[in-house]
Amino acid sequence: MKKFDLMFTVNVRATFATSQATIPHLLKSDRPHILNLSPPLNMEARWFKDHVAYTMSKFGMSMCVLGMSAEYAGKISVNALWPRTTIATAAVNMLGGEPMMSASRTPEIMADAAHVILCRDKRCTGNFFVDEDLLRAEGLSDADLAKYSVTPGAALMADFFV
Repeated sequence: MKKFDLMFTVNVRATFATSQATIPHLLKSDRPHILNLSPPLNMEARWFKDHVAYTMSKFGMSMCVLGMSAEYAGKISVNALWPRTTIATAAVNMLGGEPMMSASRTPEIMADAAHVILCRDKRCTGNFFVDEDLLRAEGLSDADLAKYSVTPGAALMADFFV
């Protein structure tokens, strides 16, 4: 239960609390955005089967996007962003070591996708963006996306929930 409580504190509670703390300030902003790093909602049992607590906590973050985007429609943009592939982070290194890191993309792809979202106006809300799909829609090609690979030409590992 300690691990469960920690996951819900870090993922769901922190997302909700941080959003609530920023809303009064965002309502005064010219470009108010909340962007959660959370997956598209998909209630298929396969996503819950091997890690129900983690999936519940990440989907809790996504439900914050769904609810807050409706609650603040026209006032604050609330969206989610999730990677198509694994991202070379400390967490991925801990989970899969060098083999998984080599099959990942760099964090810059998420930063570039976030930039695209955060440059949009507040009418862009309630979306569950996937980094690669968003950047492709912005005109990036396979060649452009290749620059984000940790290992050029390597087969990329699909991320969880996609």
